[in-house]
Amino acid sequence: MSEAEHAGPGSAPPPRRTTLADVHERLGATFTDFGGWLMPVRYSSDLAEHHAVRQAAGLFDISHMAEFTVAGTDAGAFLDHALAGRLSTMPVGKAKYSLLLAESGGIIDDVIVYRLADDRFLVIANAGNREPAAGALRDRVAAFDGTVEVADVSDAYALLAVQGPAAQAVAAAVDGIAELGTPWDEQKYYAWTDASFLGEPMLIARTGYTGEDGFEMLVPVAVAEQLWGALMGAGEPLGLVPAGLAARDTLRLEAGMPLYGHELSLDIVPAQAGLARVVAADKESFVGKTALASIVSSAAPVLVGLVSEGRRAGRAGYALYAGDERVGEITSGALSPTLGHPIAMGFVPPAAAAPGTTLTIDVRGTRIPATVTALPFYRRKK
Repeated sequence: MSEAEHAGPGSAPPPRRTTLADVHERLGATFTDFGGWLMPVRYSSDLAEHHAVRQAAGLFDISHMAEFTVAGTDAGAFLDHALAGRLSTMPVGKAKYSLLLAESGGIIDDVIVYRLADDRFLVIANAGNREPAAGALRDRVAAFDGTVEVADVSDAYALLAVQGPAAQAVAAAVDGIAELGTPWDEQKYYAWTDASFLGEPMLIARTGYTGEDGFEMLVPVAVAEQLWGALMGAGEPLGLVPAGLAARDTLRLEAGMPLYGHELSLDIVPAQAGLARVVAADKESFVGKTALASIVSSAAPVLVGLVSEGRRAGRAGYALYAGDERVGEITSGALSPTLGHPIAMGFVPPAAAAPGTTLTIDVRGTRIPATVTALPFYRRKK
């Protein structure tokens, strides 16, 4: 996803509001246009929200994400064809990170797929890529002769994420969550369970985008505000705070997680972004496989992590140098709130990608030394 500029009068529709927008306004949030949605950037301060997630818990509204259901006897085979990973063998109750590739091998979007039943899946895509993802899935299902149905159900659901070491305690303290299919302390990472909230169906997944433990909760929009209130009521005594996009970005950067439009794009193939493991190359076929197989060059830039000393951080678009030669640029960068020093991700040639390599970042005319390091920058203690 990438932030979009506010459009001028008459040039584009105004950004959409999630069903929780009024709640965010009452909390005094600052907003921005993100992927065509008016989303909260922060409620108090970026640092306070970031540290709350690392030390206790944060609550995010991620209802701008797109959701698609895939149903039918050939649903698993269809996803094996449409996505880079192998989804047909994933057990019911599990979730899997995957990639939606173009015929060129470039990345249309990164998604998480949940197996709801033998013949039913849920695919969650990035908000800014809702239409490209929907179009690709619709085009690819045509070859399945009506045995598979793809439906965009994004507008029917709200998605909330509670993230942080206290996330389980917060979730378990919420009044109104009932019929929990799997007890909280038995829920596994990248798995989901069903439940109900105020009588409405609910999907709870132990997934997230912060590098912390946590849950993502999908509910009908009709009960989204009540769920937000119930989570805050249960969580505030445990340190839970509402958290916005600014904290979410520094959290995911510390965790080395790619952001679409920065580390992922149609011009990047999975191996360049360190995601070759996501591609099931032994599948007989999938969209993009032919192109990936034909890419034999080893000179394509690859994603690396970079750490620096001091307080001046490289930002997206800043140039990277090896000696006097410009070799790449930063895709994401910040002064890490948790680690206390600058971190960044960027693309450089393989010859400059070995951990320990010293490069420099051009920070507004000043060359700042940076050392290539393995990702992630931060890994939570288990």
